Amino acid sequence: MSARKLAVVILAAGKGSRMKSDLPKVLHPVAGKAMLWHVQASVATLSPEETVVVIAPGMADVEAAAAPSRCAVQQQALGTGHAVAAAREALEPLLGLVETDVLVVFGDTPLLTPATLQRMVAARAEPAAPDIVGLAFRPQDPAQYGRVILDDEQKIEKIVEYADADSAQRQIGLCNAGIVIGSGRRLFELIDRLDSHNAQGEYYLTDIFGLAHQEGRPAGVVEGPAAEVLGVNSRQDLALAEAAMQDRLRRQAMAGGATLIDPATVWLSADTQLGRDVTVYPSVFFGPGVTVGDDVEIRSFCHLEGAKVADGAVLGPFARLRPGARIGAGAHVGNFVEIKNAELGAGAKANHLSYLGDASVGPAANIGAGTITCNY
Repeated sequence: MSARKLAVVILAAGKGSRMKSDLPKVLHPVAGKAMLWHVQASVATLSPEETVVVIAPGMADVEAAAAPSRCAVQQQALGTGHAVAAAREALEPLLGLVETDVLVVFGDTPLLTPATLQRMVAARAEPAAPDIVGLAFRPQDPAQYGRVILDDEQKIEKIVEYADADSAQRQIGLCNAGIVIGSGRRLFELIDRLDSHNAQGEYYLTDIFGLAHQEGRPAGVVEGPAAEVLGVNSRQDLALAEAAMQDRLRRQAMAGGATLIDPATVWLSADTQLGRDVTVYPSVFFGPGVTVGDDVEIRSFCHLEGAKVADGAVLGPFARLRPGARIGAGAHVGNFVEIKNAELGAGAKANHLSYLGDASVGPAANIGAGTITCNY
């Protein structure tokens, strides 16, 4: 039998009214990258045949950010089931294939890891796997999450949204993460049967679980880490996601051979690359697009973005590297030196109070205090 194919639907149509922002919710950054970028990066590790991002009308900025993924427009905000249905046309060529699964994720869950998504895919690949599998988690505070009701065989009987749950159901600790994988054909068969007879007047994707159970073909469940499925709906949620992502990135940096003397004060971007035996002193900021070689020393209060730093360089304290800065091997950039779109050659030194812009400084050069270069 041919290998099972996979398509991914990312739901990104929410306006994020609680964010109180003109910026669409999924474009708010975490670790220097839009939340949507993080989700796309995780699903890309699954090598899907197609990824479709569902957006609302007028979301040209989200459509641009989603590229090269295809976008489908949910014309009316009628719930998650309705949103997934909006992706059907884009997926039609794949839905004709019996072995095509569809994975549904949310664009506002930047902490979701490839490992958890792989577990979802693996659950569908098992012998006698259920048609549909949902992701659940056990938060410390279940709060407003939908509750997952299991039957005696630990299959999903139904998922009850918090607004529709009774007092007994609200005591259940197993909550819905909203992430679903299933046979594409089966998924859309169930979606076609959804109705909006609920407190919100919407078509809940979660209702497919109750329908599947009623038919005697109940859905399976995978439990995932609560920290990964945090949905960002407010500025407070965004701050929590940022803190969790920074902790993850710092741990990864140290596991890769970098020393962070005071990790809690170092801010990293999702794409920051630190070499082996890099030492980062307290209070250093890495913006997007920074690559640092081996044996580099970065002293306190440095700010780097869009810069490349070669092996053995020394930065700071109080150095600023802006986009296009290229620091050669063994070069020194000292206090209150700013470099933009300029190259400092191997072994060169700019130790204090200088601005180097649009310049190429040769190897072993010594730039004196107060030097300014620019193209205007």
